[in-house]
Amino acid sequence: MAADLISAELRRTSLYETHRAAGARLGPFAGWEMPVQYAGVIEEHLAVRARAGIFDVSHMGEIHIDGPDALTAVQRLITNDAARLSVGRGLYTPMCTPAGGILDDVIVFRTAERGYLFVVNAGTRERDLTWIRAQAGAAAVRDASDETALLAVQGPSARAVLEAATGVNLAPLLPFHLRGGVAIAGVDTTLMRTGYTGEDGFEIACPWAAAPRVWAAVVAAGGPLGLMPAGLGARDTLRLEAGLMLYGNDITEETTPLEAPLGWTVKFDKGEFIGREALITQRTDGPRRRLVGFEVADRAIPRQHCGIHVDDRRVGEVTSGTFAPFLRRPIGMGYVPTDYSTAGTELNIEVRERMAPARVTRLPFYRRPRG
Repeated sequence: MAADLISAELRRTSLYETHRAAGARLGPFAGWEMPVQYAGVIEEHLAVRARAGIFDVSHMGEIHIDGPDALTAVQRLITNDAARLSVGRGLYTPMCTPAGGILDDVIVFRTAERGYLFVVNAGTRERDLTWIRAQAGAAAVRDASDETALLAVQGPSARAVLEAATGVNLAPLLPFHLRGGVAIAGVDTTLMRTGYTGEDGFEIACPWAAAPRVWAAVVAAGGPLGLMPAGLGARDTLRLEAGLMLYGNDITEETTPLEAPLGWTVKFDKGEFIGREALITQRTDGPRRRLVGFEVADRAIPRQHCGIHVDDRRVGEVTSGTFAPFLRRPIGMGYVPTDYSTAGTELNIEVRERMAPARVTRLPFYRRPRG
């Protein structure tokens, strides 16, 4: 009874019955009932590193900004520089508060001469929509989240899987570019060469109701290539190995892009944007803390909110932590005073009332092989 009540309060993607039929273990995430795992987190994680995995990420939001004033609105909203985008190209960027805190981290694509698409996080999509509408001025804002499903195909074989599913040569589609008008099982889709796993990959946007047909076609085409359905459990361990931040854990309104390793996304010379003055001040003074990655020397697994200590003093807390399935060691991230942020700095992580020795390491923990 209690489980039924919980499920009734959660939203479901159009792939819910597909996940159930495949035996997925479902759980709550950001107000949605989502697949946490199928065969198991470790098996799915390793499949993505070696071959390919497919994820349902339809809980994420899609917000369009259009019209003659679209670029002005986008430039005000984000720290990165959308003026350099040609049609079909995208970028990663924070959106900030006037105080410089991160409201969300998003991907922005230029979809037309006067059109832009924001792909936003599931847990912030309603707040993002309200914020974008309030700041967009004369630009037209349209929320397409409830009509758009989003699937992610990630891994070294991702391109081969989608070429088998589409019959299209996808080599010309470069990272952080999109291509519309690609048919999968007779469904018109848009492909975006992005992802959240540290591997090559694509995200497939399609009409909400058509997602089960697209999913089935991609799974069928990818089966001979080792494609495996994967849940949010593996998505989380994959992104952490790749040193990618999770909104709500590693970045929040209380953190800035200069404290997180996102200074490269802040283009001060592009002109005004929300949070610019606060970030200029922080750049001048220097951030007092920084987000660092660390590796634990023994088998203790760090989790969110575990204390980070230097000598006998607590200096911060873990924002994300796990046992990394591919690297086969415990890893994590957390904020520490800038003086302790240099690679090689020795830390102690408080795990279950004992101190586990750790060391600051350069991010990302894992970098995919090139070539």
